[in-house]
Amino acid sequence: MARVRYGARTDAEIAAARAKSSSLPDIWSTGVVAVWETDPDVVAAVLPPPLKPVGRPLVRANISRVDLPGYPLGAGSVAVAAAHGDREGWYPLVMPMTHERALVGGREVFGEPKKLGEVTVEREGMVVRAALARHGIAFVEVRGAVSGPLPLPEPVEKTDFYFKFLPAVDGSGFEDDPVLVHCVRHEKVRRLERVTGDVVLRESMYDPVADLPVRRIVEITVGEKTTDQKGRVAERVSAGSLAPYIHQRYDDPQQVLDGPPEGSV
Repeated sequence: MARVRYGARTDAEIAAARAKSSSLPDIWSTGVVAVWETDPDVVAAVLPPPLKPVGRPLVRANISRVDLPGYPLGAGSVAVAAAHGDREGWYPLVMPMTHERALVGGREVFGEPKKLGEVTVEREGMVVRAALARHGIAFVEVRGAVSGPLPLPEPVEKTDFYFKFLPAVDGSGFEDDPVLVHCVRHEKVRRLERVTGDVVLRESMYDPVADLPVRRIVEITVGEKTTDQKGRVAERVSAGSLAPYIHQRYDDPQQVLDGPPEGSV
């Protein structure tokens, strides 16, 4: 009988897949990063407890083209600076991805707020343009001109905060208490340039980053970097404290409360 592809994998096949994923070479991305100051009360409003604001109300847009073997990946995020206890990092509000493979793994393993979207990174001579778009709206656009090289930073450890949860089958909340995940990334940079330009935020009911206004641009850079990442559960959080923020994850938050229609299969 021919191999049934939906059938169970053998232990050897599972072990081989794990070994392959743990020995990937460095994967480099080319991307634009814009950091700006916004209103402190806005940052405070979007952070679910136990996350808290840090000293500066910063927003970071990261827009990259990743050189994955076989096919390129567009990946981006918009995040606000946050702290959990004495650890500072970033809390992403939306992470558009151009391929389902990158979306599913991050959402299901780490709880990343990934969504399918369009990611643009363009450079023509010294002119740079990068954008994140969904539903036909480029809700973040960074544009400018390269104004000079920057010293390469030392390898650095960075932390992103995610909430991983599973909506209840009966629409009553969560199946169990959500967990706060620390995703620690080790980043190496091999090229970095300063960009003089601006950040444009466009209104979108699906991705309302326009609520994080640009009060002062801190920096815009374009460069090449590679990262690895590992996650750990930092603590369990109460369902009640996270429930008011669950809409951040979905285009239509009502969707998580809907059961399957009668007669569906």
